[in-house]
Amino acid sequence: MSYIIGGLAFIFILGAAVVIHEFGHFAVAKLLKIRVETFSVGFGPRLFGRKWGHTDYRVSAIPLGGYVKLGGDESNAPIEGEGASDIPPEEQFNLRPKWQRIAVAVAGPVMNILTALAIPLGAAMLFGIPVTPTSPVVSRIAPGSAAEAAGLQPGDRIVSFNGVENPTWDRIRGDALVVPDQPQPIPMAIERGGARQQLSIVPKVRKEGTETVGDLGFLPDYGLVPVVIDRVSQGAAADRAQLKPGDRLLAIDGEQIRNSEQATQYIREFKGEQLRLTIERDGQQMEIASGVDRERDDKGNERARLGVGLVDDPPRQRVGPVAATSYAVNFNLEILRLTGKALSQFFTGQRSARNTISGPIGIARAASTSANELGWGGVFGMLGFLSLSLGVFNLLPIPVLDGGAIFILLLEAVLGVVGIRLSMAIRERIQQVGFVMLLLLMVFVISNDLLKEASIWRGGSNKPPAQTAPAPQK
Repeated sequence: MSYIIGGLAFIFILGAAVVIHEFGHFAVAKLLKIRVETFSVGFGPRLFGRKWGHTDYRVSAIPLGGYVKLGGDESNAPIEGEGASDIPPEEQFNLRPKWQRIAVAVAGPVMNILTALAIPLGAAMLFGIPVTPTSPVVSRIAPGSAAEAAGLQPGDRIVSFNGVENPTWDRIRGDALVVPDQPQPIPMAIERGGARQQLSIVPKVRKEGTETVGDLGFLPDYGLVPVVIDRVSQGAAADRAQLKPGDRLLAIDGEQIRNSEQATQYIREFKGEQLRLTIERDGQQMEIASGVDRERDDKGNERARLGVGLVDDPPRQRVGPVAATSYAVNFNLEILRLTGKALSQFFTGQRSARNTISGPIGIARAASTSANELGWGGVFGMLGFLSLSLGVFNLLPIPVLDGGAIFILLLEAVLGVVGIRLSMAIRERIQQVGFVMLLLLMVFVISNDLLKEASIWRGGSNKPPAQTAPAPQK
C-alpha cells in the first residue's frame, strides 16, 4: 500500500467534504447579502490564508471540521472569536428574519447531501448502471457455511429475505453484512421445484481487520461476469507467478469463473499447493501455475491467499437522467439504511463501539485503502460516503452543529409566540455545552480509533474496516 497516495487521498477527501459543506453556508449567505467575515477550513488558530473583500479565507490548525463566521453572529464566539463591531445592520446575520438564518444553516448539510447524490448520478450517466440479479438464484454454496447449515441448495430462488419480498442481491448482502456481534437467525423463503419453503439462516461472523462482518456463504447466479485482476501485492504468490494488473481471470483449475466472489471463495478454500489459472492478457489466452500463501483468520482457521485484488466488470445499462437520479437516490438510501441498522445495534448493546464507529484515523485508513485499491473511483466513492455522513450528522440537533442552530431558531420562534426571548448569555451557554459535547465525542471516536489500530497491529493485520473499505485481498 502506498502511504503517500493514501495520505493525499485522505487530505483531499476530508478537505473536499468540509469545503463543500462550508461553501453551502457561504453561498447562501452571500446570496442573501449577509456579511461573511471568515471562511475557515479547520478550527483553532489561523495557519494561513488570504483576505478578499470583507472575508478572510483561511486554513486553521485543527483539521477536523470548519466554519463560516457570519457578521453579527456571536453565538459561536467562544469557538470562532469575536467578530467585527462596525458591520452595517443590513449585513448582520443576527438581524435577519429567522427563515433566512435557517436557510443559511441548512445549506451546508444540503450541499453535502447533494454531493453524495451527484457522485453516483454522474457515474450512472457516464458509465451506466450495473446490471445485477433482481431475484437471486443460488449458484454455489461454500462447504461448512451458513448457507449449507440453513439447507440452501444450488438452484434455489430467494423470494423473501428478512421480511422483504423479492429482495435484490445487494439488499441480501447488505442485511447479512451488518450483523450484531452475536448473529441472530434471519428468516428467508426460497422457491425450489415450484414450491415455496421457509428457512432461516444465521450468518457466520468473520473479522476484517477489527470489524465484524456477516458471511452467508453462498453466491447468486449473476451470469458470466468478467473478472479482472486490478492489483497484485508485492512479494505475494500472484507476484511470484508473474500475474499482472489487467489480467482477466477466466478459470481456476478448469472451473469457469463467473464472478469475483466465486473466485474468492475458491481461492480461500483451496487446500492444495498450486492453482492452475487460465487468464487472458492482451487478447491472448494463457495458463499460469501459481502457488498460494497461507494465513489464519481470527479463529485460527487456515485459508489460502493468492495476493490479488479481483474486481467484477459487470454489464452496465445505459440510462437517462431520470433513471440515473433514481439510482443515485436509492444508492444513498441504502447506505443510510445500513448505517442506521448498525447504529441501532450499537445503541441496543448488540454491537460494540469498536465495530461500529470510526473517527479520523478510521476514515484515513479507509480513504487510503480506497485510493490504493480502486483509484479515483474509490476516492470519489469515499467522498460521497463521507459527504452523506457529514450532511446527516450536521443536521442532528446538537449545539455547535447546524442542526443545533436550526433547533435554537425554531425554539426561539415558538417561545416568541408567548413573548419569551433567549438572551445572548443563554445562547452562549448552550453553544459552550455543545462545544464540550463535540469535544467529548471527538475524544471518544479518536480513542476508539487508537484501540482499533492497536488491535490491528497486535494481530499483524493492516486491513481496513469492512463497512467503509473495498473487499480484502484474495
